[in-house]
Amino acid sequence: MPSRLCLAAASIALCLPAQALATEERAFDVPKGSLSTALPLISRQAGVSISVVDARLWQARVKPVRGRMSIEKAIQRMLDGSDARAVRVSATSWRIERRPAPIRVARAVASPRQVPQPRAREPSNDMVAAPHDEIIVTASKTDLPLSHFAGVVTKLDGGDLAFGGERGMDSILSRTATVSSTHLGSGRNKLFIRGIADSSFTGPTQSTVGQYLGDIRLSYNAPDPDLRLYDIDNVEILEGPQGTLYGAGSLGGIIRVVPKAPDPREMSVQAIAGLSITQHGAPGGDIAAIANLPVGDDGHALRLVGYMLTDGGYIDNPLRGQNDVNRVHVRGGRGTFRIEAGDDWTVDFGGIYQAITSDDAQYADKDGPPLTRASMVEQNATARYGMGTIVVMKDWGDLYFQSSNAFIDHRLFERFDASLPEARQAADISNGGVPAPPSVGTVDVARLFAPAQIIPLNDVPRVLDQHNATRMFVSENRLSRPYRDGLGWVVGASFIDNRARQNREYAYGPLQAILPGVTNRITEFTGYAEATVEVLPDLIASGGLRLSHARLGGEAEGVSFALAQANRATTASRDETDLLPSFALLATPLHNVRLYARYQEGFRPGGLAVDGNFVRRFLNDQVRTWEAGMRFGDKGQSLLDASISISHSRWRNIQADFIDSAGFPTTANIGDGRITSLSGAVAMRPTDALTFELGAVYNHSRVDDLSPQILPVFDAAPARLGRIPNVASHAVRGSVNYATVIGDEDFRVNGWANYIGPSRLGIGPVLGESQGDYVDTGLAMRVGNDRRGLSLTLTNLFDSRGNRFSLGTPFVEGNEGFLTPLRPRTLRVAIDVAY
Repeated sequence: MPSRLCLAAASIALCLPAQALATEERAFDVPKGSLSTALPLISRQAGVSISVVDARLWQARVKPVRGRMSIEKAIQRMLDGSDARAVRVSATSWRIERRPAPIRVARAVASPRQVPQPRAREPSNDMVAAPHDEIIVTASKTDLPLSHFAGVVTKLDGGDLAFGGERGMDSILSRTATVSSTHLGSGRNKLFIRGIADSSFTGPTQSTVGQYLGDIRLSYNAPDPDLRLYDIDNVEILEGPQGTLYGAGSLGGIIRVVPKAPDPREMSVQAIAGLSITQHGAPGGDIAAIANLPVGDDGHALRLVGYMLTDGGYIDNPLRGQNDVNRVHVRGGRGTFRIEAGDDWTVDFGGIYQAITSDDAQYADKDGPPLTRASMVEQNATARYGMGTIVVMKDWGDLYFQSSNAFIDHRLFERFDASLPEARQAADISNGGVPAPPSVGTVDVARLFAPAQIIPLNDVPRVLDQHNATRMFVSENRLSRPYRDGLGWVVGASFIDNRARQNREYAYGPLQAILPGVTNRITEFTGYAEATVEVLPDLIASGGLRLSHARLGGEAEGVSFALAQANRATTASRDETDLLPSFALLATPLHNVRLYARYQEGFRPGGLAVDGNFVRRFLNDQVRTWEAGMRFGDKGQSLLDASISISHSRWRNIQADFIDSAGFPTTANIGDGRITSLSGAVAMRPTDALTFELGAVYNHSRVDDLSPQILPVFDAAPARLGRIPNVASHAVRGSVNYATVIGDEDFRVNGWANYIGPSRLGIGPVLGESQGDYVDTGLAMRVGNDRRGLSLTLTNLFDSRGNRFSLGTPFVEGNEGFLTPLRPRTLRVAIDVAY
């Protein structure tokens, strides 16, 4: 009898939480639409897991759910009138299955309860797909399911990116094989996708990769701002070109970072703090806080993010008697205030600010001791990025409207060592005077500083300061029909006004001279449309068109009075109109096997660049790409999923930065080229706790038709032109992830290894140095729960050096002597708490 009483008491105790959760009332705000879009919302708002048995139910139409009610009532209201029903599996999980057909029986005969059986080719009830596993490509602007998307898309979870410590763009680079970057320094790098790369440093050319925060463009022709990825929902990477939907500057593709939206349901606070120790270097640390604050009872909410980070230096400069000189400081924050204006109108007011300060450059001398550099000056840099946004949204269920507007101010200061090699060597062995300085490039320093004089050796160091200031206003308005019932479309219009100014100053000791700079302005008006149609049960077609009209203008800064009078040499303007079509086909010949083919175009407008004391005009360039690929399995659902794609691009009038005969960076159309890219990925989940991933890419590129105007620059070494720069010929990435429960705590460990193949620094003989051919590794683990956790991360497990980037400073003769090593082995220990 006592044992029976204990068993009954235990049963009641186990049932009470389930009953309490089922009857607990919560606030719901779920718009009508398809089950694939509504299910993640109601699951998150209810705090339960909901799975779907029949994959065909994902496109079923469901009703809106608004107000306070129990979880059971909310799910029933959402499914009311559909072919689906909900079954409670446990206290925190539900299953949605197809409603069984009614069974006709005689009234006098009792009918036994019918249990629905799983259909053929569908998972059984204990092997069901979670709703978040149905990947929706929101970057398609029609909420297209991945199973219907013809192209290569990578979706990274925000929690995975933050796991082991937030590292900005490096977190994305370590998880993808097709995205690459220069490594001049945080806030100063250029990004490349699919082998479409133009240069090693930031000039007046527009980026080949479009970067977005939500639906707001981050920059036009500025470097990657390297915003820290705290409180991010996910990141989508679409390989390009993506000209139809995203316009200029998406030759290689786009990277779209989706931040978490303000949540009006409950207040939450999260804090993260970490301490890092770098072998052969200085310690560092990071701290961040995230807060979500409901405002009133009308659905308004405020979400705030703030952070401060310090990365310890690891480069020594014995010439100046300094150690660990390349310390980096990052501070910033983000805020969004969401207003529910009623009648399904929503307005988001947002703002971002981030400042990056680099105490010194992160390159080393190739022939010197490891992690050292003999530099006569401190090469510091600062990057400041600010953005204000207003986003207006309206959901009619069948149609969706969004207006995204932003103003961006982006400023970058860089100091480069422009000392002559003989002066650097002399500083090691002597002290005294030197004759008046020789000329550098087209600028004869002796003429800049009069009268000619003997200058003490302490004044020999030469520096070149470069200031870049970008101001941009961007507005996009679009109306879309989210994909369902075999049809999805979007039409939109955008406006961009961008002004980029570059100024340069040359200093020899206490004396300074202003070098020619340039200002580029562009005003662009664009209209676009794209539709996706299921023409047959297993065949989907999509096509689109974008028409862009741009007004381009520019002028030289800091030129001599005589040149300024010759207005034609220092100013330029013109109009430019571009038409970008796209079309694609996707077929499903077998279950879980999808084949696709796609054609897409992309372009970048022209502009002005400094060329000595003059200004050089460069034309727009254009990429045309054919792509074909195959996907097998469903990511996150199948035991095995894999993808492979091959693309061929023709790049006309390539815009590229190179070192001219005067020794200064400049920009020109260097000619035409072609790029063939082959990429693949495979993931295997032998158990629910263990996942293996492997990705690889191969790029073959060639500049095969040089422009006549730059042939003199390459006459000295035309054979070194070869491949398009800064993209490895091949790269491989592998990772393993294990997650389990130990007692009452979650335990997760993730390890990765990336091999980056060889590449060339840039275009031309001066920038023809090799780089790459190294392995980067890491291991991260965390134990804890949703409220607290302890993390440990170890990067560069084998403390390898490598050469990520061969550009030290472009203003020193003999540029072949530089390399940028990997950060040495670094250990980070961190805690996180949430309330």
